[in-house]
Amino acid sequence: MNKNILVISDNSYLLKAFINVVGELAINEQNHVRYVHTIHCENEMFRDVPEVYKNEPIDVKKEYDKIIDEKWDIIFSVHCKQLFPSKLVNSIRCINIHPGYNPYNRGWFPQVFSILNGYPLGATIHLIDEALDHGQIIDQKLINLEFWDTSLTAYNKILEVEIELLRKNILNIISGNIVSKHPMEEGNLNLKNDFNKLCKIDLNQEGTFGQFYDLLRALTHGSFKNAYFIDEASGKKVNISINIEVDEQ
Repeated sequence: MNKNILVISDNSYLLKAFINVVGELAINEQNHVRYVHTIHCENEMFRDVPEVYKNEPIDVKKEYDKIIDEKWDIIFSVHCKQLFPSKLVNSIRCINIHPGYNPYNRGWFPQVFSILNGYPLGATIHLIDEALDHGQIIDQKLINLEFWDTSLTAYNKILEVEIELLRKNILNIISGNIVSKHPMEEGNLNLKNDFNKLCKIDLNQEGTFGQFYDLLRALTHGSFKNAYFIDEASGKKVNISINIEVDEQ
């Protein structure tokens, strides 16, 4: 195939999985593959990744001309934290591995919003265009969202499906042997501000216990302190999460 492939990832788990898939399929024997992360990634996250990944971080928004000049044939965005500029996606074939079932809940933390609005959850591999999580779909798969899933457990399911889709499609993507399709509809988009608004809990908000339960599990993601309220008496910030255990008996 003899392709120059750039992989930009800010997720150490997926990055290691990507490197493993490349090794399993002997992709690096016929192609030049380079791995980088962006300036928004914490270097500490990548201490245990192979040496092949430990390159200088890049700023995609500022260095896109340099990236174009390097003449990559394909760029993979593997949970990259930066939006690719229009000039970049119009110059190089860019592929996104996205933790959502496009076109539903495009943008930030699809699993959070799927828990709340009931839209389908899954993973998608798609071509990158000028809009966010918007390009033609190469492949995708639905994920069964259980009533006891939190943001974290749903996200972990997504990661495994993303790896499955990558292994299934990467050779065809590199060779150009793909058939992509436009999403059936525009879908919906959630931005960082939409997520931030969810995190501040209004203790006077009315609703059912089910709605409150969904909000808490949607914002529970391991040790992350997402949901909170401000105690009026002390002015202190109080963090909230939920612990869910399923009795398998």
